[in-house]
Amino acid sequence: MIVLGGYLGAGKTTLVNALLRNADGLRVTVLVNDFGSINVDASLIRERGDDVIGLENGCVCCTIGGRLVETLIALGERAERPDLLVIEASGVSDPMRIAQVGMLDRAFRLHGIVVAVDVETIDAVLDDRYVGDIVQRQIAAASTLVLTKTDLVDEAMVATVRHRLASLGATQIVVTATHGVVPPEILFPDVVDEAGEPVAVPGLLSPHSMRPASHALPRGLRSFTVEACGVIDRARLKAALAMFPEKLLRAKGFVSLRAGQISELHVVGRRSMFTRRPDIPASSSTIVLIGIFSDEEQRLLTQALVCAVL
Repeated sequence: MIVLGGYLGAGKTTLVNALLRNADGLRVTVLVNDFGSINVDASLIRERGDDVIGLENGCVCCTIGGRLVETLIALGERAERPDLLVIEASGVSDPMRIAQVGMLDRAFRLHGIVVAVDVETIDAVLDDRYVGDIVQRQIAAASTLVLTKTDLVDEAMVATVRHRLASLGATQIVVTATHGVVPPEILFPDVVDEAGEPVAVPGLLSPHSMRPASHALPRGLRSFTVEACGVIDRARLKAALAMFPEKLLRAKGFVSLRAGQISELHVVGRRSMFTRRPDIPASSSTIVLIGIFSDEEQRLLTQALVCAVL
């Protein structure tokens, strides 16, 4: 599950349309507040009802209004759940709150909170006395920021916007959208190697690809794996994962929190979730992390995770 946020006019609809057009066989369900702005080509539409648009590529758009919880329950009860669920937040809502509601249903796991930022207008919006606080909360909630409309400004302004976003204490995972398309690793950020190439990890979800795949990932984005034998202290583990929250995009794996018991771990930015997995035999703990880390930060994080073992 991905929550897509951003202020009015930031380009969320363009991102959704690009995702639907480039699903490459994935079952994608997008929950939106209004179909009016989802301009999907007629050639893609298989059927259209009062609150559902079915597409030829297997994707679905649904209106939610105030029925988010009910819609999530219905989706979770399907025999074939979507490969990716995208919840598009309204332009004046808090994506963090929506993510918290979404995580109430254990059928879905949070992959990230993606917030679109219009580089041409973001300074004026942040400085607005009426909506500035709302937009700042949206940005602070993001695990990934997507810069939009960069073709309308020069490189100096893009750099200025990046600097201001960093000053807000926001995530350092920042990418640029090209006609609404973002690097696939942002939507399916399971793991990438040093060169930014997706790598399948046994026991974890494999990353999917989207066209086109020529987008540059944030400089310094890397992944690494930490393995540890023995029971891990939950508090120490969470403290270790919180060391570099603005740099951690994702962490997932299987950890031994009690002797003979394995839990599945999912971390997105500052949020972590543990799910008991009695179906998995007890073994050593394995965590895959992806983010923007220096060599020293990787060493410190690895050391802290290993030291979480009791």
